[in-house]
Amino acid sequence: MEIIMIAAKAKNNVIGKAGKIPWHISEDFKHFKEKTMGYPVIMGMTTFESLPVKPLSGRTNIVLTKNPEYHPENVVVKYSMKDALDYCNGAEKIFLIGGASIYKQGMEFADTLELTEIDREYEGDTYFPEFSMSEWELVNSDPRDGYSFNTYKRKN
Repeated sequence: MEIIMIAAKAKNNVIGKAGKIPWHISEDFKHFKEKTMGYPVIMGMTTFESLPVKPLSGRTNIVLTKNPEYHPENVVVKYSMKDALDYCNGAEKIFLIGGASIYKQGMEFADTLELTEIDREYEGDTYFPEFSMSEWELVNSDPRDGYSFNTYKRKN
């Protein structure tokens, strides 16, 4: 089972502002859909609520929350990262799709980072956690105009 964190982040690690993504890169949305389709996706409640269409089709949507009253339709609700990962036991891949607290909790479990890295800084209030290149290796980079699709694997 491979645990993959997938995100788009600015040069200054911004991933969001006021509950929204501060840029629009249609190729990134396509990339996200291609990577995650058919696999379970784990997200926080704020990320789930920010989705324009919910749940994400073709994927088991798992929402982490501390709110025992939260029960949206057609999703699995879990109260800890461990419970969410255990629920996905047997899946070939599991994607952690945000937001910031999910990425922070997931960093210790992740095997792979699928990052769209944008070549400029943005103002924001939500950030992707720092990670050390002493622990991660860039194994694939697909540069585009103003951003790159980069894959990092955890070093053994």
